Formats: sequence, C-alpha cells, structure tokens
Amino acid sequence: MKIKNKAILALEDGTIFKGKSFGAAGETVGEVVFNTSLSGYQEILTDPSYKGQIVTMTNPLIGNYGVNPEDVESRRPFVEGFIVKECSRISSSWRSTLTLDEYLKENNIIGIQGIDTRALTKHIRIQGALKGVISTEDTDTESLIQKARASESLVGKDLVKEVSCGKPYEWNELKSNTKKYNVAVLDLGVKYNILRKLEEHNCKVTVFPAATGADDILKQNPDGILLSNGPGDPEGILYVVENVKKLIGKKPVFGICMGHHMITMALGGKMFKLKFGHHGGNHPVKDLKTGRISVSVQNHGFCCDINSLGSDKIEITHINLNDNTLEGIRHKELPLFSVQFHPEASPGPHDTDYLFSDFVRMMDERR
Repeated sequence: MKIKNKAILALEDGTIFKGKSFGAAGETVGEVVFNTSLSGYQEILTDPSYKGQIVTMTNPLIGNYGVNPEDVESRRPFVEGFIVKECSRISSSWRSTLTLDEYLKENNIIGIQGIDTRALTKHIRIQGALKGVISTEDTDTESLIQKARASESLVGKDLVKEVSCGKPYEWNELKSNTKKYNVAVLDLGVKYNILRKLEEHNCKVTVFPAATGADDILKQNPDGILLSNGPGDPEGILYVVENVKKLIGKKPVFGICMGHHMITMALGGKMFKLKFGHHGGNHPVKDLKTGRISVSVQNHGFCCDINSLGSDKIEITHINLNDNTLEGIRHKELPLFSVQFHPEASPGPHDTDYLFSDFVRMMDERR
C-alpha cells in the first residue's frame, strides 16, 4: 500500500533519506547543497544563482513567517528542489499571503521534509556537494540512485542563459526620474535587491541580457557597469568573459559573485570548484586594507584560485576567514573592483553595504 505524502531523496553516492513531501508532487534532480541562514528562505528560493541546485536548509524550522510578494529576488523561484527538517504549517506574519507549502505548489517546486537535515549536511561536508533526486513518485531506491548518477553535472554548463532576462529593461521601483548616475547591469541572474540598492544610491538602472555585446552596452554611455550574480560554472559562460575583457578600462566596473568570477577570469584568474560551496548568511570576510571583519551573505560553488592572479596591478582586498579563499579584488590602475559575497543582502547585518557607496564614488571620480 502506498504511503500518503511519501518522498525520497537519493544521492549519487547511494545515500538515501526518506521523508514526507510538501509543495509540488513529482520528481526533480539537481546538485544538493546546504544553506546555513536562519531566515530568508523566500529570498533563497527566488535567487537565480540556485538554478540547477536542490537546497537544504540547516535551520530546523522553515516557513514560520510564510511568503509575501514583496520579498522575492527574481520573477520566480529557481531552486530545483527544497529540503527542510520541518515545514511550518502556520504563517505567523501579517505580511504573509501564502504558506511556504502553498507557494511551492503554486510554483511547481518539489519539497521534502521530515529528514535529518543535520546528518545530510554533515554528509555533504564530508563527501562534497552531490547530485541528487527528490521523488514523490518512484519508490525504488536503486532506480532513484541511478537517476541521480545519470543527471547532468553543473560543471561546464551554461545556466546563466536560463535565468537572464530576454531583453533590456529599466528598473524604476522608486518611480523617480532625477537619478544622477546611469548604470548598466549585465544580468547573469541578477537579484532584485542589487537593483534596489543601486536605485537607493541615486542610480538610474538599465538591465541587459547576459549575452549583450560590450559595444552595445558602451554605446549607451553608462557612468558605470555592474556585473551581477548568477548560477553554475563560470567556465560555462566564456562568451561573457570575452565581453568583460572589452569593458574593462572603458567604464567603472563592479562585479558581484558571478560578476566577480567574470572579472577575475578576464584578468587571467583560474577557477576551481569548492567542495561544498559557500551558501548562507553568516560567512566572515576580512577586508585586508582596514582589517575589518564583516558578516556576509554568500552563494557560490566555484572560486578563483587566489594564486592565479599574478599581476602586480591586482590588489587582493577580501578573504574568507573560514577557508582563506578569495573574496574580493581591486585593480590598482583601472576603475574596477569585485567581491565574491553579496553586499546587497542583509539577513540582519548590513556590514558590506558600503561597497555600493564605493561604486558611486568611483563613478563620481570619472564623470
């Protein structure tokens, strides 16, 4: 007899977790990662950088304040699946319009709850990020393991084309026509809060698809260019790297997360895949110039080898204190800097918001 609401998570190494389904029914595959944020699940679900991944939340209770239409980071959820210890049945917030379960159903996202997310997280930390499948339909564990093993890897895959906008558009949430700076944003999977932060810093924002050529951006004569976050393997979008090479030195450029990857690769940096990635809202980052330690939001599975940036014109500005990986650079001669973390995100601390002011200052100096 079939058990109602049964769901199974199978990993490519043969590990099985059995739980209960919530959200949509069906089957989904992706790279299984974990996120250490205590809240912000709606922002995580709608972050385009999670395209291709199944996200495990380490906080044991998720969904307790529901979902609302204001806190989304993109046009829809992009995660392939969602794993929690317990999905709250109650939405205790006056802003909530849907429960988490209803929201996932509405957007056809498959979830599994009732499994030991601590054991799953420890397993990923030891084995590394693994391909996996969540199913509410197939109860044959051997079949599911084979499906996980046969699923596509993120390595070398262009996921940016699946999340980027289809045509240029202007972001004008504040409905103001008196902004001082014109900023072109290359949409590699941009989060809305990056656009909000730019607008708050007196920027008129025009968003361009990821494949937009450098000449098409430059003929708009922007005061600055921001390269956004995005999903997957940076080496899967070498066409963006080639365009970034043509933008460097022409205008002030600021890169965030995937945008940071594009800049470091354009400057000769080499990428490598992190064992289990950096995903969460509590990663300590050190500013090497000031010595200040910031609590940062991070979401990336790839990183630039800090030793591959050999030019004496490139200054290392930030490092991750958990593993000493590269978190930020600045060019000593050209108007260019980038960070691996997300300065637009603030799950409590606003420690890294100053980088938007740095970008505005850079544009001011070159107007």
